[in-house]
Amino acid sequence: MKLLPKFRFKLNLDLPAFRSRNYRLYFAGQALSMTGNFMTQVAILWLIYRLTDSALLLGLAGFFGQLPVFALAPISGILADRYNRYHLLLLFQVVGFLISITLTIITFLGWANFWTLLILSAFLGFLKGLDVPVRNAFVSDMVSRELMGNAIALNAAFLNGARLFGPALGGILIAQFDAGFCFLYDSLSYLIAIWAISAMQITPRKVEIQTSNTWQKLREGFQYAYYFLPVRSILLLLAVASLVGMSYTTLLPIFAVEVLRGGSETLGFLTAAAAMGSVFACVYLSFRHSVMGLERLIAFCPAIMGIGFIFFSLSQVFWISQLALVLVGWSSTLQVAASNTVLQFIVEDSKRGRVMSFYAMCFMGMAPFGNLVAGTLAHYFKAPNTLILGGVVCVVGSVLFAQQLPQMAKLIHLGTNQVASN
Repeated sequence: MKLLPKFRFKLNLDLPAFRSRNYRLYFAGQALSMTGNFMTQVAILWLIYRLTDSALLLGLAGFFGQLPVFALAPISGILADRYNRYHLLLLFQVVGFLISITLTIITFLGWANFWTLLILSAFLGFLKGLDVPVRNAFVSDMVSRELMGNAIALNAAFLNGARLFGPALGGILIAQFDAGFCFLYDSLSYLIAIWAISAMQITPRKVEIQTSNTWQKLREGFQYAYYFLPVRSILLLLAVASLVGMSYTTLLPIFAVEVLRGGSETLGFLTAAAAMGSVFACVYLSFRHSVMGLERLIAFCPAIMGIGFIFFSLSQVFWISQLALVLVGWSSTLQVAASNTVLQFIVEDSKRGRVMSFYAMCFMGMAPFGNLVAGTLAHYFKAPNTLILGGVVCVVGSVLFAQQLPQMAKLIHLGTNQVASN
């Protein structure tokens, strides 16, 4: 009698990037600091909603808080290709600490109002627009090439884990104490990040002598991203998902209060549910060593995220809403992190900073427009209807992207083989 085939599952628990002292320092400092950054974002939104009770002003705050990412990311990409990324990253951490400690002081002294929060949120967006492309490109300076693959995946995983885990902690901290403690945590975490970066031993990379002006370098990077099909397709889908999907965090206070009849505790548990899904995605990505197959995750995750939005919007039951956000957190983190990993593998190093600046524009830079649209639509057509529409658009974008998977997979695999042979 023929026996049934045995199915074996082998999990590779090796994390090669942690062999690098530089990466261990970076991971320790940034895991705390990035969590604090996203705690600050949710605290600002909560304070604005509590002060104004307006979905329109909530969307406006999200718009101005993230608009600089879209405007400044291309400039930051040029800086990342032209100057020392290590020094730039350290400088940005110091500026971030100054903004965060200012938020802490005005909140504890009771000076916070809509306009001060809006202005400081815009300053944080300005900093993020400069920081994100440099941070993403810095991974190639931080570790050797044989460790680069795992470092990219692990870096993208924990950054996007902080994107969802940070707001969850922020919501819980607001419920138990006050929004000012979110800003205080962020300030202290910046100090740890500054120490960690200062302790790194980075070998200065060779920077090519620049003979062209800034506009020519930007146009060169844009042409490279546009005519290289995998890069263009990934960026377009990421832009769509960010525009209509990732702005849902701006509307979460409305769902917590008006739909589920809760308060800041409900907001904390909702964001914690999304963070749980993100953690599942991060665990998977952290132990994944190959870029092969990530294009399929990029293709189908937006559809899964869209379905999660639809279920969340239709639900008036707390635990169903939580499950829907677990699905949203899982799929959104997989798409963003997989896109980051594939892009880092297939781009030329001389154009890495500029391509990662376009990545930042599509991932974070489209969010302010999404926040403005989401806040406006929620004001006139209610928050649930707004998210349902966003979910449908995500599904359509995923279907269109999936049609070019065979050609895209071939090009990605060829690019990966070229990187491996160098």
